Amino acid sequence: MELFKHYGLWGALRIFHVMSAVMWMGLLWFFNFVQTPAYAEMEPSARNNAFDKLTWRALWWFRYGAMFTVGSGILVLLVGGFGKSDPYSSAYWKSPGGLGLAAAILFALIMLYNVLAVIWPNQQIVIGNARNVQAGGEADPKAPAAARAGAMASRQNTIFSFSVFMFMVGSDHFFSVDGHFKAQPAAGARVFFFIVLLAIAAAFEANALGKIGGTAAGGLNQIYDTHQYAIYTAVGLLLFFYLFFEIFFRA
Repeated sequence: MELFKHYGLWGALRIFHVMSAVMWMGLLWFFNFVQTPAYAEMEPSARNNAFDKLTWRALWWFRYGAMFTVGSGILVLLVGGFGKSDPYSSAYWKSPGGLGLAAAILFALIMLYNVLAVIWPNQQIVIGNARNVQAGGEADPKAPAAARAGAMASRQNTIFSFSVFMFMVGSDHFFSVDGHFKAQPAAGARVFFFIVLLAIAAAFEANALGKIGGTAAGGLNQIYDTHQYAIYTAVGLLLFFYLFFEIFFRA
């Protein structure tokens, strides 16, 4: 069977990687584009019940979707191989497709951190508070701050996600198209790309964690205040990277 051959296993892992990413990103966008605006319009009792019955279940799939996406991605790289004639050779990582994939990997790792270390712990506080209030207990004073921290990290993941999809898909189906982009951009252009990439990733993540503008609404945090602002920022970041490739990597 082809599945038990090297290329078949690599292909199967890539399919599983895509399926896991669809689960992760689909739920991320559900939380940001559907659930959060809807919960804001609900009565407190209905919202607490939804946190208890709906959000708790969705977060289980969300967490494991994130972990399986990154885990399967690592396996795709390892099975694909890094040898001279393998898909992920050193020459590949110097190509526009490889540079884009490296950016996607960086963003995905930051997003996984946000899921496991920020969103999930804070959502546990929010959901625990909802359950306690439903049972007749007192509201947890830490819940509003936890909800804000989780929302900022979730919206930051949404901002990164658009570029992740562009680079993941584009690594094989756009940026590697013969003739349009250089097969191997100059070393200086590649170094500049990584400097810009790391600066953007660090600045956005620090802001999402409240290290730059705190957690209050407005100011630098306006991009987290509504899902519309998050979408605008995500599209802007995607266009920035696309234009960067067109300017510095085009043949």
